[in-house]
Amino acid sequence: MQGITRARGPKEDALKMITSGLSVEGRPAAGSFGRRALAGAAAALAGAALLSACGKGGEDAPGPGAAPAAAAPEGATIKVGVLHSLSGTMSISEVAVKDATILAIEEINKAGGVLGKQLTPVIEDGASDWPTFNEKARKLVQQDGVAVVFGGWTSASRKAMLPSFEELNGLLFYPVQYEGLEQSPNIFYTGAEPSQQIVPAVDYLLEKGKKRIYLLGSDYVFPRTANKIIKAQLAAKGGELAGEEYLPLGGTEVSTIISKIAAAKPDAIFNTLNGDSNVAFFKQFKDAGYTAEKVPVLSVSVAEEEVRGIGAENIAGHLVSWNYYQTTDTPENKRFVAAYKAKYGEARVTDDPIEAGYFGVYLWKLAVEKAKSTDVAKVKEAAQGGGVEYAAPGGLVKLDGKNQHTWKTVRIGMVRKDGLIDEVWSSGKPIQPDPFLSAYTWAKDLAGK
Repeated sequence: MQGITRARGPKEDALKMITSGLSVEGRPAAGSFGRRALAGAAAALAGAALLSACGKGGEDAPGPGAAPAAAAPEGATIKVGVLHSLSGTMSISEVAVKDATILAIEEINKAGGVLGKQLTPVIEDGASDWPTFNEKARKLVQQDGVAVVFGGWTSASRKAMLPSFEELNGLLFYPVQYEGLEQSPNIFYTGAEPSQQIVPAVDYLLEKGKKRIYLLGSDYVFPRTANKIIKAQLAAKGGELAGEEYLPLGGTEVSTIISKIAAAKPDAIFNTLNGDSNVAFFKQFKDAGYTAEKVPVLSVSVAEEEVRGIGAENIAGHLVSWNYYQTTDTPENKRFVAAYKAKYGEARVTDDPIEAGYFGVYLWKLAVEKAKSTDVAKVKEAAQGGGVEYAAPGGLVKLDGKNQHTWKTVRIGMVRKDGLIDEVWSSGKPIQPDPFLSAYTWAKDLAGK
């Protein structure tokens, strides 16, 4: 996989198959290869994971940060997995989502738990490495026996884990916006799909007269698929592609790309860089003399937490597209922000994936209580019956029983000088998830229809 420079082993070879394909349930995106390839890759991963498991701790070894074993009767607790990158290039984003997940678990426990039982988190580090994500996911389901896993950020990590969750009949709550064109029976998607983030963001730029769009992204599944969607949308709506460049995930050498942007003279840049690459890009972009007034950058993987790492002085005035900001004005958000800062420090910020990681735990709790069981089939059936909704910090969210995605309000924001984000446009109400973009005629080929 691009962006990882170390020598590949059998797990990496299998992951190369997974991350190059986008099909789920027989619906391939452009350039993908279908479910059988994913299943084959999953088998390769399973074998590699077994080979690499020796010497990494026995079945009873707790994950880093796992709660101590409770001196309670058998079955008095429910184990839940928390799987994020606590190290590596994606830790800039994922550590905070882990923190929000733990906050929700602690709140639920304080309020009496789930089905009268306390939740015991088992925390694992995906280490910004896709084979590691799969290995840890299998450990959580097979060895730790967790009822659900909350985690993942990049689409590469999700694609790596997806076949294992399906094979083992585990359950993943995935909290981050993504490229869509996927629907797994073993994943609930609490982040936005394209119709709830990317498509409205492109429409916003076009309505502001920004017709020539330059596409900049990290070189993996999400940015490349997102940009296929954007190019189809631009072609259908009279926009123009000014250029398209990719940087290896975690890469910081952006001077050549900035020179290409200068030569292309775009009206705006649509940014799908992830992780530490954003720090290098925005700093060097500003040093090259660019401002938000001259060439605005609209990002879909930069939120308040990333702004802290980039430096507000380097990104102020630029745009982002999400479903929630720390400044979102709801009573629930005031309580959430206060609780998050009380636990982790006044200097900490909340953002969209943090909020989705938080409310995902509550949605799972509600589905379990409706099902009266943590059994995966019963939890899914409860969600399919409708009515699993929660007054989240960003407003009402609910699980869509048909596709296991979440109804969410869309918000375009502008980064302030203090690092927070002001909403400049909103959909005004939750948008029904449409992960295969079936409502858009220009996307019919992308959706495999």
